[in-house]
Amino acid sequence: MDEHLPEALRAVEDELAALLRRGRALSWEIAREVHPNLEPNAYGLLLWLRRSGSTRLTDLATRLGIGKGTLSRQIHGLEGLGLVRRDPDPDDRRAAQLSLTEEGTRRFDSARSVRLGQLRQALESWPDRDVEEFARLLRRFNDGAL
Repeated sequence: MDEHLPEALRAVEDELAALLRRGRALSWEIAREVHPNLEPNAYGLLLWLRRSGSTRLTDLATRLGIGKGTLSRQIHGLEGLGLVRRDPDPDDRRAAQLSLTEEGTRRFDSARSVRLGQLRQALESWPDRDVEEFARLLRRFNDGAL
């Protein structure tokens, strides 16, 4: 590692690596709760679909920073599991609107409540203002991340 990096930057790198390791493990666990055949990276995709209600594939690909072909393959797999549906876009028949199915919403909400419970437990001793600041700083980091 570069000896010239400030200690605080090294600490951020260490903590981010630990967070990512734990996040990958948690993604496997949560994905299996949604559906036994669900890929772990699909949880984030389902989260965005749950938040948006309905979105175009191209808009979702842009938001997630992945290629349309990759996203289309992932969506196809989620459709096969009965979690996502693809409907024609009323404004552009060449495009599709993606959304969770009723079953997808039910399964996602159930798994998400477990995840939120784990977060609540991890942060229960924190003052509300610290949790709000943590969320703000994570958002700021993610907005500026490559």
